[in-house]
Amino acid sequence: MNEKLDELRNLASKAENRRTETGIPRVAMVQGEIPEHQLAAVYEPMVNLILTGSKTMTLGERTFHYDPATYFVISVDLPAVGAVHPAEDGRPYLAISLTLDPVVVANLLADLPKPAGGALYAAGFSVAPTTEDLLDAWVRMLRLMERPDEVPALAPAYEREILFRVLQGPLGWMLRDIALPETALSRVGIAIRCIRENFANPLRVDDLADMAALSVSAFHRHFKAVTALSPIQYQKRVRLLHARSMLLAGEGNATSVAFSIGYESANQFSREYARLFGRPPLKDIANLTHALGRKAA
Repeated sequence: MNEKLDELRNLASKAENRRTETGIPRVAMVQGEIPEHQLAAVYEPMVNLILTGSKTMTLGERTFHYDPATYFVISVDLPAVGAVHPAEDGRPYLAISLTLDPVVVANLLADLPKPAGGALYAAGFSVAPTTEDLLDAWVRMLRLMERPDEVPALAPAYEREILFRVLQGPLGWMLRDIALPETALSRVGIAIRCIRENFANPLRVDDLADMAALSVSAFHRHFKAVTALSPIQYQKRVRLLHARSMLLAGEGNATSVAFSIGYESANQFSREYARLFGRPPLKDIANLTHALGRKAA
């Protein structure tokens, strides 16, 4: 296993301290210290493999920690705060990821025996140790970076194998539930997409429950289990993360941004922003801008 990890580290060694595309569809890599505002984000469904260093992810009140040779699966869009750490020997954090396409997962499932569904009220994020077979599939996938002409023919097969290996492991049910429309996870995912697309509008939980074909009480339980947040808290996180991006890009001041994302009170926006990010909007953006300026220099 160590030999495969070393080869993956070598193949991914050209990654930058941001999402770095590999030339392979849906496969990306990242290395080093990642800017704070990029680690507080809405994370899309993915399989992520840690190669060097470690990372923590906080969703609501839950914090997950993962080290080299572990992978995590995110099954729905989740607003989270992350932190990356170098290895004890000083080597920078290094990871690779595969963004999940429900259609690809569904096509794979069609070729496999019908499995049982996932557990009720289960989280949309979890961590597991990797396996020799999973690492082997990742090695062959990343080798395609050096053979770009082979990507169209071989990348889909290697993607299916990576997904197949995950399906065989303890987090396999998360992939299955993404692609099976009758599962509670899939139904909650529909509501999550609606919130993300309409985050600036008033939230009607009854409408979301109807959309998910669940009672209001069942919808609340499933939503909180999957995201570690209530629907209102989820919307608030999405709003505040979007506001931070707008402010960092210079797309208005705190008051105008607050109203544009659905707040009726600039003071309430400032309080909730500071509660999430540790500083009020102006101080937070000044701190981020200063930090980014230091990195650029």
